[in-house]
Amino acid sequence: MTGNHLRCGIYLPPFGPFGDPRSLVDLAVRAEAAGWDGVFLWDHLLGETMPIADPWTTLGAIAQATNRIRIGTTVTPLARRRPWVVARHAATLSNLSNGRFILGTGLGSDESGDFSRFGEPDDLRTRSAMFDEGLDIVRAMWSGQTYQHTGPHYKVRLEATTPEPHHIPIWVASSTNNPKVIHRAARHDGIFPNPEDHTLTPDELAGIVAAVDGAGRSTERRFDVVVAGNASPAWNEPTKVDVAGLAEAGMTWWMESLIHYDPLELSLEIVDAGPPRIRSATPY
Repeated sequence: MTGNHLRCGIYLPPFGPFGDPRSLVDLAVRAEAAGWDGVFLWDHLLGETMPIADPWTTLGAIAQATNRIRIGTTVTPLARRRPWVVARHAATLSNLSNGRFILGTGLGSDESGDFSRFGEPDDLRTRSAMFDEGLDIVRAMWSGQTYQHTGPHYKVRLEATTPEPHHIPIWVASSTNNPKVIHRAARHDGIFPNPEDHTLTPDELAGIVAAVDGAGRSTERRFDVVVAGNASPAWNEPTKVDVAGLAEAGMTWWMESLIHYDPLELSLEIVDAGPPRIRSATPY
């Protein structure tokens, strides 16, 4: 995946210490000043007893307060949102930010009841089918072309209109290397392999990159390979992530992960310290 230089972003949930949208806007402004390339927010509805902010409206405020950094949701579970509404939200943020928005998508989980507490289907097979249908609808909404779709979960009829002025990348997240997920990602603009129990090793990532290449991903536009973890020297404990090795294996975005149990003060220290220094890595 040559030609894609490495970028570094901040990846965090908009709840807990980040539940105040004003704090998130301040964090994004500081991230831009410190040299980060992006700020990406989780997309959840419930934060148990913690304060929680809506990522979409917050990203609108961030778009207005920043000039350079990419912004996005990482990730939006498309099965629990109407895909045509997601498409309109994403297009609006893309226009507001002058093309800086990236739509991160995934199956989502019901860990906090984001599906089941509202009567939404939460079984994996249904969510997967809704995800695939929804991705096609989102792209159709942006294309401006006539479109008709009748599927198991959605029925859509669109007349021709003006296409969106900016290309809006779609990343596909996954906690597994299921071939269906690999092919889904290859049809779009990036993959975010995000196992629950560890940070990817370079060897693991190289295997995923090879699988995506084998699935026929487009070589005509940038394709991103996103990895999350902790590599900042500002953390209280030393980190052992081989960021350089991951870059050599094909990573194009490193996401420094801030979690809701990290104190706000420490998180801001990580942001202000800037992206981790990567030695001996071949730029992608």
